[in-house]
Amino acid sequence: MRPLVRWAKFNAVGGLGMAVQLCALALLNRWIRGHYLIASALALEVTLVHNFVWHVRYTWRDRLTQDSRLGRLVRFQLSNGLVSMLGNLVLMRLLVQGTRLPVVASNAIAIVCCSVANYCLGDSWAFAAERSGEDGLVSRDNRPARRFRSGPCR
Repeated sequence: MRPLVRWAKFNAVGGLGMAVQLCALALLNRWIRGHYLIASALALEVTLVHNFVWHVRYTWRDRLTQDSRLGRLVRFQLSNGLVSMLGNLVLMRLLVQGTRLPVVASNAIAIVCCSVANYCLGDSWAFAAERSGEDGLVSRDNRPARRFRSGPCR
């Protein structure tokens, strides 16, 4: 798959995930008033599961792997999850308390700030194509896969 097409798919999933996260945050922030960081973390976890499912089925569906989905989910949580959780919580605290921006607006800014790092980690580790001996990478249909050689990750 061409890098620009994959980047567009990643952003489409990210756009849906952003809507999920902001809606979940708005609801959770009403239910647990005064604890916007807890609400942010819970909304983010809902979004991580949502995005993982879509990335497996849409963004990186052409990547062949021997790993179970659980293995990919663990890598996704350790990469995108960690970047998103730390980035969101740090930026939320700075934006909400430091600049007095509303919670949902602060969260939208945090999501955008974490997106490039998340794409790079997803492409190079969480959903990386497997190596096929010395011949390089293969895709799901057993054709040689191209590594992402340009753009924000290289």
